[in-house]
Amino acid sequence: MSAHPITILDGGMSRELERLGAPFRQPEWSALALIETPEIVQQAHEQFILSGSRVITTNSYAVVPFHIGEERFQQQGLGLARCAGKMARQAVTQSGTNTQVAGSIPPLFGSYRPDLYQPEQVDEIAEPLIRGMAPYVDFWLLETQSLIAESVAVISAIQRFSPQPKPVWVAFTLEDSEPTEYPVLRSGESVTAATEAMIEQNVSAILFNCCQPEVIEEALAVTHQTLAKHDATHIQTGAYANAFAPQTKDATANDGLDEVRADLTPVTYLEWAEKWCQQGATLIGGCCGIGTQHIAELHKKLK
Repeated sequence: MSAHPITILDGGMSRELERLGAPFRQPEWSALALIETPEIVQQAHEQFILSGSRVITTNSYAVVPFHIGEERFQQQGLGLARCAGKMARQAVTQSGTNTQVAGSIPPLFGSYRPDLYQPEQVDEIAEPLIRGMAPYVDFWLLETQSLIAESVAVISAIQRFSPQPKPVWVAFTLEDSEPTEYPVLRSGESVTAATEAMIEQNVSAILFNCCQPEVIEEALAVTHQTLAKHDATHIQTGAYANAFAPQTKDATANDGLDEVRADLTPVTYLEWAEKWCQQGATLIGGCCGIGTQHIAELHKKLK
């Protein structure tokens, strides 16, 4: 078991925004609320804090050309990143809690698609996100990472573009559409290799997100074995699964809303979270389709 206490993260922003009445369509996805109704973004953060989240994540996941287009990103990317950070920080201030703000750096070229990675464009997309959010966030959270090389490149960009050094958490998404001999990223790279690469990058936490809860437990076990082997048990681990059906290798993240599994109720999701905690995970939350009721159940039973 870890020496760290359990920290409850937030859940999926997109459906919470939709529930609160924010404008929502593809391909802009959750970025549309930042553009048209930023006050609802703050309200969504506040709802998660009320449910027990002690880390909230900026609503910057869709602030990339993949979702809002090249021209809009060039014109508004920095301002939207700044808005995302500001709304999260204002929600924390309003709550009067010690909740932390994680600055979300999404997959820069599309979720679940390591084949779309373009290393020569990393800085062009990452820099405005980093500079815009830096004044408001407590640490950086690279989310839904499918490829080790992209994670390493973004960490390098953070080191160059963030005005002040801040801790970095990295959340990898796992292959969940077909059985594998051992847990792998959607690129096919092993969790062992990903963990070793993040040890070299001196990250503060390694998590798994935006994949089926069923594939996370073994990944956490492998991660802890690898951390122990390299005397890096100071690195925290965590998980925040989605409630989607398995995503295929040619999946796209902005064609439409995915169906949410009816079996992942707050109680059944808690059962998975308890298994992750038994593997040593201390950072527990939810991704797409996991709402405030799920977070409230985690807070009630795991805090």
